Amino acid sequence: MRWNALFEDLEAQIAEAEVLGRESEISERSRADTASIGLADRLRGSLGRYVGVHLGSGSAFTGTLSHAGAESLVLDEAAHQVLIPYAAVSRYVGMGRMAVGEPSAVRRKVGLANALRSLARDRAGLTVLMASGAAGEVRIPGVIDRVGQDFFDLAITAPGEARRASNVMDVATIPFGSLGALRSMRPGEL
Repeated sequence: MRWNALFEDLEAQIAEAEVLGRESEISERSRADTASIGLADRLRGSLGRYVGVHLGSGSAFTGTLSHAGAESLVLDEAAHQVLIPYAAVSRYVGMGRMAVGEPSAVRRKVGLANALRSLARDRAGLTVLMASGAAGEVRIPGVIDRVGQDFFDLAITAPGEARRASNVMDVATIPFGSLGALRSMRPGEL
């Protein structure tokens, strides 16, 4: 009788250790999976959601997340679209917990420079919001003239003015690291 109780107790301990081992392995795998998720994947998992994006400069945008690329996202506001580089963001609000990987190798390589080159080609009127808010919020209206590896030239025009040589007040060269956001002048331009 004592032997039966001893063996039953040992079997119960072994079964409990196996359960704890499996639970520990599941927890470890879950942590490892979470550690491999990138911000762009989390943002792709939140496409179509209404989110808030707060920049390091203190500015904030809210809208429907319509695009999450390799280096930037696009929010659809009521009257504008806003392109925001991930590097300018200090926090997000309203994102879901789901993550979606980018299946296309080509789309994984399309970065901020590619988006800016498309805007330059289309001569889209926009407002540049600078990332640094030390001197207050700096917004510059204009049209992107050309895009380099890590900068772009913005032909500064009066808001709503077409990009013509006679309308250009100045040209600003803006490093990508100083870009907070680009807001379209009219909906659907980004």
